[in-house]
Amino acid sequence: MKWPVKPRDGSENTDEADVATDSVVPELEQQGWQVHDEKVTGTGFLTMAARLPALVAQALRLAWSASPATTAACVVLNVVSGVATTFGLLATQGAAAALLTQAPTAERIQAAIPSLIIVGTMLAARSGLSMAAGWAQARLRPLVSNAVETDFYRATTGMQLAAFDNASLTDEMDKSHQRGTTAVTSLVEEAIDVITGAVGVAAVAGALAIIHPLLLGLLIVAAIPTGWAAVRSARAEYTSWHARVARRRRLWVLENLMASRPTAAELRSLDLADWLLAEHRKLLALETAADFVVLRSQTWTRAVGGVIAGLAGVGVYIALGWLMTVQAVPLSAGAAAVLAIQSGRSSLNLLISSINSLFEQGLYAGDHTRFMTRAAEHTPTPRPDRLAGPPDVIRLEQVSLRYPDAERDAVDEVSLEIHTGRTIALVGENGSGKTSLAALIAGLYEPTGGVITWDGRDIAGMDTGRLREHIAVVTQDYHHWPFTAGVNIHIGRTTGRGGRERVEAAARAADAHGMITELPKGYNTLLDRRFKDGHDLSGGQWQRLTAARSFYRDAPILICDEPSAALDARAEHVLFETLKARRGTTILITHRLANVRHADAIYVLDHGRLIEQGTHDELTAIDGRYAELFGLQSRGYSAERAE
Repeated sequence: MKWPVKPRDGSENTDEADVATDSVVPELEQQGWQVHDEKVTGTGFLTMAARLPALVAQALRLAWSASPATTAACVVLNVVSGVATTFGLLATQGAAAALLTQAPTAERIQAAIPSLIIVGTMLAARSGLSMAAGWAQARLRPLVSNAVETDFYRATTGMQLAAFDNASLTDEMDKSHQRGTTAVTSLVEEAIDVITGAVGVAAVAGALAIIHPLLLGLLIVAAIPTGWAAVRSARAEYTSWHARVARRRRLWVLENLMASRPTAAELRSLDLADWLLAEHRKLLALETAADFVVLRSQTWTRAVGGVIAGLAGVGVYIALGWLMTVQAVPLSAGAAAVLAIQSGRSSLNLLISSINSLFEQGLYAGDHTRFMTRAAEHTPTPRPDRLAGPPDVIRLEQVSLRYPDAERDAVDEVSLEIHTGRTIALVGENGSGKTSLAALIAGLYEPTGGVITWDGRDIAGMDTGRLREHIAVVTQDYHHWPFTAGVNIHIGRTTGRGGRERVEAAARAADAHGMITELPKGYNTLLDRRFKDGHDLSGGQWQRLTAARSFYRDAPILICDEPSAALDARAEHVLFETLKARRGTTILITHRLANVRHADAIYVLDHGRLIEQGTHDELTAIDGRYAELFGLQSRGYSAERAE
């Protein structure tokens, strides 16, 4: 894998050694579509504080949607715990006042007993309530996590295929997947902690306001430096994280290349280990340097904030001593104030820490929210189901397709008709648009120009799920699904009933039954070596399994894109005999033109445009592009036989 270098001055770099040396670095620069992220990371302190109520409200809505009862329990238990704290502090003042009277010691203790009982009761209640609140919060986390992940994967699987060709949307999906989904769960946790801290501060504030309002103001002022340092540190980490998204993706790609079975054989045959490790070390060095920059910034910020906060705390106690000296606060109230200040500092630390984490997680959760919004824009809306059955005629009228950021159309104003029960072939050289045209016919992409109709009705108005029920696709880029051989066939149509007999019939049609029965556990063999007792297949065997999956789907329209590229001659013969015998509509894409001679119609594409159409005999008679390609292949076979 090489990523070409383009110098900053715009000139082309033709030095191959430099390209190999610096291949990973250039694409790590921030892209233009990240400007919005810079606006987010540039948010000021006051704006951050203003966002907190909205973040808490957002988190509570998410939690409520996951479990209303558990969310209510978390909030109520924390609020009641705070009320217990207030009563406990006031009772402490009463107990101190009773103990510090001029009466004899026994009478002081007797007078203080009611207040001491209240103090003990409130402490026990607070402890029990805190434990119950912690249990509810721990229970809430997996519920929220499950809901968020389900929504995320519903969005990724529901998006149009074209969305995955959009680089900016793919990056946003990666951000959401890497940290956004977990951040949403953490957002709920931090919001509950913010509520807990706020309730604790409110409880202390109520007690201090009764003792002396000045103490409350000083305690709040003393917390500002810690809050400033926490939020500033969060911003530094988030800004750095966003600027490094592309680099981490490169790092992830390299790590998978070096620790993946599909690449293991070629990695060794090409002796790529040292080169890949060198590229990996470059990225790690850049990531480590960036981490150190953030660490230095955060350490300095926290040090400054901590020193100022410490001095402010000393000032609070000096102020309390002065108030007691001038008798503005009685001695008994001063004792309660000391306990309140200590409790208040603890609650303030929790509140500030939670606010810091809430804002930080809110930034990452914002990535998830933005992706979900964009994913919805790329998800087909429910359409009227006007599809009664498979079409008699599929018509393409001046249909075009241009992929995002592409300079020209992959399919350029193509018009053709496909009648039911007929076999048509799409042929042409690499890059001619065959696969793109087949994807349009399959409903995987919406045309960027022109119209596709089924029996005169525009498919843009049809339900895509119902439309695809009538289509089966055998692609050249098939995936090795990590399931058993039987399940690999069954996933061709997961709805409805289909027993082992139907699975085996599909396997026989693709000449795969014998191959499957020879596996260690037959149709129950797991086809993934990453798991215990897992097995793998050759390329040709996987292709037969893929063909069997499409036959199991048993759709009236079958699209085959290079279905025999990895097959041996015998398996290829069986496959095409099966295709000839089927009664449905078949759309065939292949470079082996001998396999399309019997097609009812052949369409020749060149750079996305339809340049020839007709039967095999008609096209060879006009001596055009098809005749040229067929002649080249025929002469090659003749030369091989002569040898």
